Amino acid sequence: MPYLVLDLEMSGPEPGWNEIIQIGAVLYDDNWKKLGTYLSNVYPENEEAFSIPSEEVHGLTLQELEDAPMIYEVLPVFENWIRGLLGRKLMKENDTISPQNLKDVILCGQSIINDINFLRFAYKDEHWEWPFSYKQIDLFTISMVFSRIYQENKKPFPKKLSLTAIAAFFGLERETDTHNALEDAELTAYCFIAYFDLIKSLSFKDTP
Repeated sequence: MPYLVLDLEMSGPEPGWNEIIQIGAVLYDDNWKKLGTYLSNVYPENEEAFSIPSEEVHGLTLQELEDAPMIYEVLPVFENWIRGLLGRKLMKENDTISPQNLKDVILCGQSIINDINFLRFAYKDEHWEWPFSYKQIDLFTISMVFSRIYQENKKPFPKKLSLTAIAAFFGLERETDTHNALEDAELTAYCFIAYFDLIKSLSFKDTP
């Protein structure tokens, strides 16, 4: 099953009112071998919902997004980027329904349900069928589990489970102060891989 590590930047926190303004993703094969990266800005249809607090997080202004494509233009390109890397049938320009060959692609990310909600709303708004798997892997949830393991073993672990904190735990950090979707997707992917490597070093006492 391919793994798509996804990060979205939005114009605010509410799907349906706020919108996706940037998509960043890294695609991995079944063995977590990196296949490629994707980044696209998106111009929001609802300019009134573009919030200043969100702008302070992602650092994107409406002026900087003026030349960006709309979400209905971005999604087919995004899907074809995935299909191309996986060697699958591409969507044609006049296709109104996605070919159903991405159902095995698992979405991964930090608090990924929020990104999925926005992405699913975008598909619903365009009256397109959801093309991806309903399975997901959440970095925040994995971090909660490891937090308990480290606490039980009286070893230090970040109190905050933000991407910044978990990345720092593994010696990683952002290169910029604002959140770029691709940079965050790559940082999230590195944390997943670091956790998988960490698992290999864990040992368990034999139970009586």
